[in-house]
Amino acid sequence: MGPRLRRAPLLPLPAKLMRSRPATPRPKTLDPIYPHVLVTQLINGLMHDGKKTVAQKQVYSAFALLKTESQPDPLAAFLQAMENLRPQMEVRARRIGGAAYQVPSPVRGPRKDSLAIRWLVAAARERPSSLYHTFAAKLAAEITDVLANTGAAIKKKLDMHRMAEANKAFAHFRW
Repeated sequence: MGPRLRRAPLLPLPAKLMRSRPATPRPKTLDPIYPHVLVTQLINGLMHDGKKTVAQKQVYSAFALLKTESQPDPLAAFLQAMENLRPQMEVRARRIGGAAYQVPSPVRGPRKDSLAIRWLVAAARERPSSLYHTFAAKLAAEITDVLANTGAAIKKKLDMHRMAEANKAFAHFRW
């Protein structure tokens, strides 16, 4: 056998492995036609490959469809739909003693909006193209369903709340 190799001594890990300060959020610009931050977030959530103008056209077409169908003010309808879609509780995995527990915890502010927009866009994309011929029609239909507290996006929110309710026994592990 060859010579024995010596291992380097292990250095102690620093006690604090987090960032020294929380990340500062980037400033969000308002949409030029519908001046609200959530509309900008929706457009950014729809965007593929940096094609923002394509995403803007889809959102504006969906809002125009909302206006012709039933809603006199599409921005107010969208904001009400976002209010209906925002989750209150979520489960987060927490490792304690070698086991991972699903611990229910309240959803923090900006995360509520990002989850709601993510669910809205995903539910609109999953709608069949045979019924809705444009993505704007899919998005408008999903927004009207969310206003009526139905649809795939609302189901996603209710599933998250149901999971948090089922794991309420582990709430004492919250950090």
